[in-house]
Amino acid sequence: MIGKNIYEIRKKKGLTLTELAEQANISKSYLSNIEREINHNPSIQVMGKISKVLGVDLKNLLANKPENPIIPESDWLDLVKELKESGIEIEKLHEYRSVFEFIKWQNNEHKRE
Repeated sequence: MIGKNIYEIRKKKGLTLTELAEQANISKSYLSNIEREINHNPSIQVMGKISKVLGVDLKNLLANKPENPIIPESDWLDLVKELKESGIEIEKLHEYRSVFEFIKWQNNEHKRE
């Protein structure tokens, strides 16, 4: 389950296997073995490095049930900045609800596949 959690969070963050391995200062093959559940018992130090790069609590990587990763506050601030720069006013944000609902539906459909 640890490998699956790392894989899913890594993908959500848009990182490649190589990028995560380099940033965590571990070998790509070792990370690949963890993600593919070949290595079932990575060290706590390695897990700490991975969780730091992914920006999630170590408990999220170790959880039996994958939790939605906690999105770092800086990511939310970047999103708000991007929305503001695109000209979207906070008062009109509710008008985009249908777009958000469509994206949510689309994501759920992909999970079922």
